[in-house]
Amino acid sequence: MLKSESLERKAYSIDSIRKLARSELPLPIFDYADGGAGDESTLRNNRFDFDKYSLIPQPLNGAGVRDLSLEIFGQRISLPVMIGPTGLSGLFWPDGESEIAKAAKAMGTGFCLSHGSVCTIEDIAAVDISPRWMQVFIYKDRGFTREFCERAYRSGFDALVLTIDNQIPGKRERDLVNGFTIPPNFSLQSYIKMFPKYKWLWRMRSALRHITFGNYTRLGEVEELSVLASRMADLLDPQMDWSDVEWLRKIWKRPLLIKGILHPDDATKALDLGVDGVIVSNHGGRQLDGVVSSILALEEIVARIEAKIPIFLDGGIRRGSDVIKAIALGADACLIGRPQLWGVAIGGQAGVEKVLTILREEIDMAMALCGVSSIPEISRQLIYDLK
Repeated sequence: MLKSESLERKAYSIDSIRKLARSELPLPIFDYADGGAGDESTLRNNRFDFDKYSLIPQPLNGAGVRDLSLEIFGQRISLPVMIGPTGLSGLFWPDGESEIAKAAKAMGTGFCLSHGSVCTIEDIAAVDISPRWMQVFIYKDRGFTREFCERAYRSGFDALVLTIDNQIPGKRERDLVNGFTIPPNFSLQSYIKMFPKYKWLWRMRSALRHITFGNYTRLGEVEELSVLASRMADLLDPQMDWSDVEWLRKIWKRPLLIKGILHPDDATKALDLGVDGVIVSNHGGRQLDGVVSSILALEEIVARIEAKIPIFLDGGIRRGSDVIKAIALGADACLIGRPQLWGVAIGGQAGVEKVLTILREEIDMAMALCGVSSIPEISRQLIYDLK
């Protein structure tokens, strides 16, 4: 869709891409990505709390040439923004996860596959994106968790991301109002309502018949989406605890990260158990409404980690200056969720490349104007402190 020059001009910021995606998608699909839990206060604060920090530039530092690259677990990425895990990306564009992974590869950054993806672990391995990470949960059937790990290992995934804040589903009221369910119920009436978004409907005409949770299918078992969705819900284990992290650490021999860390004590515990990285995240405000924003939680976690392992921030990134602020406060890099879905919705791989290009250009501009030549030079000194 990004082929026309007029559309290219319209896609000038992440927010503009969000608006384009809203005009492109049926409302229930758009709201599934865009919405949050409860009153959506955490969703809003993830974004607005970046405004509580201001940058204080030193433009005479001579940052005429900037290097946006950095090394993560021994692999170099071209900018400090990676693709975070988002479920059912294949609802937004056929083979959505593969399209997003191809965009990440083209832009020289990393990709994390959601457990609830339409494309499989093996599909993403075929894209040959690197670094590639795999999201996993602690399931009641620990054997199934082990199965995920083994498939990811065989498929050359570089790291495992244990998400800890989704042990029961959050209350997402936009989905309730729209009648959107997991799995989506595409009845005749649904298709009639979607007809005004005929471009999306035409593009998805074949894919909608094959939407499935690819990683939950097993050889010889039923692949019907409702069956798979029920299996997913039944597998989630609210009783998981730190002993499960210890167990996962023993069976996974590559880098292990925990996503969903907000409390400093949890950061300390993760470090003690040999976790290789933490992702400061509240699930994009999609789980428990009213929790602290990711950016406000970051500094205390940084203080506990003491630069012993990488720290990533997930939640609310919409501008290159947001990335600069997160790194200045102690993050090594950032993950994006919703922006990649808006991007893939308007142009598949090209749409996601556009999202990453915008962020790269804004990060580069902010570094130049702040007088910073490389990512390691970004420090707390860049943050204006009212104290």
